[in-house]
Amino acid sequence: MRTVIQISLIVVAIGLTYFIYAGIQKPIDFEKAKDDRYEATIEKLKDIRKAQLAYRDIYGRFTGSWDTLIDFIKYDSVRNVRKIGELSDSMIEAKITERKAVEMGLIIRDTMRVSVKEALFTPNFNPDELKFIPIPDTTAEFMLGQNIVTTGSGIQVPVFEAKAHNNIILRGLDRQFVINMNEQRRLNEKYPGLKVGSLTETVNNAGNWE
Repeated sequence: MRTVIQISLIVVAIGLTYFIYAGIQKPIDFEKAKDDRYEATIEKLKDIRKAQLAYRDIYGRFTGSWDTLIDFIKYDSVRNVRKIGELSDSMIEAKITERKAVEMGLIIRDTMRVSVKEALFTPNFNPDELKFIPIPDTTAEFMLGQNIVTTGSGIQVPVFEAKAHNNIILRGLDRQFVINMNEQRRLNEKYPGLKVGSLTETVNNAGNWE
């Protein structure tokens, strides 16, 4: 009888130990997985911002179309200035301007066209993957939009926004932790996810993680 009681107590102790461990480890595991997915998503949003800013520099506006933005990266080009040499102290003292130094052949400034992909991204960058939220086993896309915001002084400013909700970024992770995160963001009047830019205000194309 005593042996049975001892075994039961051991089983209870093991069970309690497991639940205590799980109670501590689960939020740790969730935070690690969340941080990994957030980091990958932020890198994608930075790439989207980089492409949008280059598009605006050429066309004077942003785009709300993935097809347009991806084609821009794949097939369009930007100006790139090749610089060889700098004005030396002696040139500056002699009041030689950069333009004059170029004319004299002392320094080189060549403007050439370079593909957007080559100018902005690494060689292994795949433009077709830009629109996809980087989470396992899904082809969920970032929400992309553009707008014109009129400032208080009457100036019209082109803006864009790209975002992904926590429900997608954290899909497959502990649902209650995701709900808790979203509720905390709601109480703080913040977007429950990651985004760059805004369609309603001028935020200098900042991300909400910055």
